[in-house]
Amino acid sequence: MGQSEVRVFYELLKKFTKEVFVQVGMPPEDAETEALVLTWANLRGIDSHGVLRIPFYVQEIEGGFMNPKPSIRILKETPATLLIEADLALGPVVTTFAMNRVMEKAKEVGIGWAVIHDTTHQGAMSYYTSMAVEKDMAGIACVCSPPIMAPYGARVAGVDNSPISIAVPAKHHRPLILDMATSVAAGGKILLAMDKGVSIPEGWALDKDGNPTTNPRQAVTLLPMGGPKGSGLAMMFECLSSIMIGDPRLEPFLLGQKKYEGHEIQNSIVAAIDIRTFTDIETYKEHIDNLIDGLKALPKADGFTEIFVPGEPEWRTMDDRSRNGIPLAEGTIKRLQNIAARLSIQSPFKP
Repeated sequence: MGQSEVRVFYELLKKFTKEVFVQVGMPPEDAETEALVLTWANLRGIDSHGVLRIPFYVQEIEGGFMNPKPSIRILKETPATLLIEADLALGPVVTTFAMNRVMEKAKEVGIGWAVIHDTTHQGAMSYYTSMAVEKDMAGIACVCSPPIMAPYGARVAGVDNSPISIAVPAKHHRPLILDMATSVAAGGKILLAMDKGVSIPEGWALDKDGNPTTNPRQAVTLLPMGGPKGSGLAMMFECLSSIMIGDPRLEPFLLGQKKYEGHEIQNSIVAAIDIRTFTDIETYKEHIDNLIDGLKALPKADGFTEIFVPGEPEWRTMDDRSRNGIPLAEGTIKRLQNIAARLSIQSPFKP
């Protein structure tokens, strides 16, 4: 049986989250960015990438695996591309910086493409692609980390479950926002299942011996979405990011040179495309509206009352949670209360 949930309003949760990161050494403006990205994920129902991550982030900062005051530097640059050294920055801080820079380049030359080196967990990647949409651009973002997912046919990890997000603007409809892991379920959903005290579905994960498990506390290795399709995508994202900059993330583990210890130090790609480079932006957005309307008007399969397009469930969740607060699992609240007590921060959660 799952645990109870408590609803917390967005502004209170964001204020608390910012205070946590200020207390562990982040400059206030960076703590604000971190809080915004995490609570935005909760607001949209992406709880696996929201504030439940705070205790892990605090632990990683205190252990020296996340840098609250990084020296973010541009190592290489062309009119369209960037190689950015994150210096173990918290992911939202450097990824927001990177997306702003690629949007500037897209405005000048039509496209901006950045590879971020040595960032840490970046949260919901759709936050960054949504930044591009706000500028009437298309956004792309993907991640490569150490191996936590079994390639199709294996019983141990060999690839990352590399998430990818693509977002484009619409005219009357809300933007289309795809945000998905290449695993059947994101690793954060296993953390969420722990906090809720529920089992995970069959087919999500393997235990330490390579056997299927529905116990989130025994889940060690994620399984790929669509079998060879999911693991194939993850492998190719490694080729476009980590290997592209001469810093493979999978190779040292596959060759036995490293052992994964849970630290999500990763490389990633963010890109922005100025749609105006190719076509009239208003015409483009009208076509996106037509695409959405056409798909939603198709005959429904048995058991379905509606056809959803990418991002639509999250928009509806956002509307509800903006009005009624963000539900947090009892396990998440207990862990956040412990953090608040340790850092002497007032908790917004009911005892």
